[in-house]
Amino acid sequence: MIHIFKTNVETKPAIERLKSYLDQMDALAQWNFDLEDCDHILRIESKRAIGHLIINLLHENGFECQELID
Repeated sequence: MIHIFKTNVETKPAIERLKSYLDQMDALAQWNFDLEDCDHILRIESKRAIGHLIINLLHENGFECQELID
C-alpha cells in the first residue's frame, strides 16, 4: 500500500527527529519526505493500513499531518 500525507514538516532536522520513530515501525517498507513539494509530502509504502498511526505520530511530535486519499 502507498500512503501519501500532507504535512508541515519543512526541514531536514525535523525529518531527523521523526526518523527513529518511522524506522522502528515494522509495518513500513519505505518512507520519504518531499520537502520541495508545497505540501511537504510524506510518502509511505506499508504492508497494511497505517494512516491513523502516522497521523498520531506526527501530531505527538508537534507536526500537522493529513492523509491524502484519491
